[in-house]
Amino acid sequence: MSDSHIVFSHGQDGEPWGTKIVAMAEVAKRHGLTVESVDYRNMADPAARVEKLLGVCKKLPGQLILVGSSLGAHVCTTVSTQVMTRGLFLLAPAFFMPGYERYTPTPPACPVDIVHGWNDDIVPVDNSIRYARQYKCALHILDSDHRLSANIDDICALLDRFLESLLARA
Repeated sequence: MSDSHIVFSHGQDGEPWGTKIVAMAEVAKRHGLTVESVDYRNMADPAARVEKLLGVCKKLPGQLILVGSSLGAHVCTTVSTQVMTRGLFLLAPAFFMPGYERYTPTPPACPVDIVHGWNDDIVPVDNSIRYARQYKCALHILDSDHRLSANIDDICALLDRFLESLLARA
């Protein structure tokens, strides 16, 4: 899978090499993937984030696996329809948010896994249930909050299985 890259998109108040991304990057490296993480700090406009991610992705050869958290999940799903995307792994995606429902992106024809916390008070878990049902995505609901910080081991195990499945399709 050396021609594949994994690109991480952090959330609104996150950072490109936060604890979750560092842990997930180690999982990706074990699968032989090259790892990128886009820095959106001081960039509040979602459209600007989409343009930045699109610019990064277009420079990478081969197929992409996009991983995003919250707003980053929304951004990478939007970009996934414009670049060669092999899979999407989304954490607490900010889909169907009040006033922005019409901006919720349709996923490309690739595997999509969603991880969400039952106790999320920022993005309701029902939004991910609705999205997963509508687009037939895999959905993993954990006993966690929006940040999913207490579940890094669970997230890494889910990402590992997701990547194994993608590798099996190669």
